[in-house]
Amino acid sequence: MAVLFTVVVAGPFLANVFFSLFSWRGGRAPLRWNGVENYTELFTDAEFWLAFTNSLFMIAAVTVVPTLIGLLLAAMLFDYLGRRFGAAAISVLRGAYYLPQILPVAVAGFIWAWILATRDGALNAILSAFGPEVAPDWLGSPQLAVYAVMLMLIWLQIGYPTVIFMAALERIDPELYEAAELDGAGWWSRFVLITLPQIRPEVFVVVLTATVAALKVFAPILILTGGGPEGSTVVPSYYAYRNFFELSRVGYGSTIATVMSLVIFVVAAALLHWQRRSDEGVAR
Repeated sequence: MAVLFTVVVAGPFLANVFFSLFSWRGGRAPLRWNGVENYTELFTDAEFWLAFTNSLFMIAAVTVVPTLIGLLLAAMLFDYLGRRFGAAAISVLRGAYYLPQILPVAVAGFIWAWILATRDGALNAILSAFGPEVAPDWLGSPQLAVYAVMLMLIWLQIGYPTVIFMAALERIDPELYEAAELDGAGWWSRFVLITLPQIRPEVFVVVLTATVAALKVFAPILILTGGGPEGSTVVPSYYAYRNFFELSRVGYGSTIATVMSLVIFVVAAALLHWQRRSDEGVAR
């Protein structure tokens, strides 16, 4: 395990830290000592801060919205629809929600590129029914592009929390719901008073893993927008990629990757601390 951790995590991270202290164009180009100049430049780089701000949109699209929708979907499937249509129908619906998760990102990206296309896209074809002037340039407008990417990410992600929460709900004693229903509790009351407290550990796992994934979003940006238009959809991982491979600024790309690795570590540690404090509060 220690060897695997060293090869997969520690080794690449230390290599990033090393190269971030140099100016290097890659290949056989000479290494030139930079010290902390790359870090000084990064913290005054407006494009990096725009990319970092866009990460907040990615967190909303990968963590916040899918987790909330997943909670409601799982509770409805388990506590409402499951009682009326049976386990087989619910299994089909659960599989349908999870299907985007198993699609290759490239395939999903091409599907959404067609959906969001300005001239012959499916979404604009529907909107054109409301008037010929209603045809937004979803991927070409600096004001709309980040929200278009968010739509794809929400669609991709919804199945993950839904499946996790449904698995969690299966371990809850059905008598809790039956007793609450006999006492006159409606669906929303059962959801708030029984479902949410019982699946808190799974909610934390989803929030933690999805937040880390949101901070590493790369492929959807590469496929849909390439960071454009006008840099409006650039995220840190894509910005690091551009510096590594397009601009041949390996040292600066390593700096971006190093800083984002530290951000992910701090966010994960903060979430773990929050969960520990929450568990202690419940135990008391």
